[in-house]
Amino acid sequence: MLADLITSKSRVTLLQVFLTNPLEMYHVRELVRRTDDEINAVRRELSYLEKKGILIKEPRANRVYYSLSKSYPFYYDLLTLGSKIIGLGAGVLRNRVKLGKVKYAMFSGKFVRRLQKGGDEVDFLMVGTIVLPELALLIKSEEKRLGMEINYTVMSEDEFNFRKRRHDPFILSILTGSRVMLIGDEETMLA
Repeated sequence: MLADLITSKSRVTLLQVFLTNPLEMYHVRELVRRTDDEINAVRRELSYLEKKGILIKEPRANRVYYSLSKSYPFYYDLLTLGSKIIGLGAGVLRNRVKLGKVKYAMFSGKFVRRLQKGGDEVDFLMVGTIVLPELALLIKSEEKRLGMEINYTVMSEDEFNFRKRRHDPFILSILTGSRVMLIGDEETMLA
């Protein structure tokens, strides 16, 4: 949990908003609505995060908008952390036992960064003996939260290894693309 690392509740909820939609810009009043926090607390945390270089401030007309700074040295690390502690990533980790025997679970890098992807690219891959109804509940919940469809694939470990040995184009596209591992060792998966 982000709260394990950051003691300010306001800062945690603000970061969760920005990490959920890393390409969005937010006005102070919108952040107050999304975080359900006091405006002074939101302003204080925005100022702090801007001074640290995590956020950038952009005045437009008579409003000020904030967004994550891509020049922040730990920008991609924050996105990786966010994918594991917010939304689907948190749900998968929290419900790992209910989901069955999970060997690997990973997000595509484009999904984590909310970049546009091709029609056949996968956002989320899970390998193992998976309880599909449990996973479907988590996926549906995340789709509703994000307001977008998640393209996911589930396969057994035998099928994954077979397709990897056969240099299946679908599997190769996943293995050669950027990714964020949620469960499992990346080096073992690639071997």
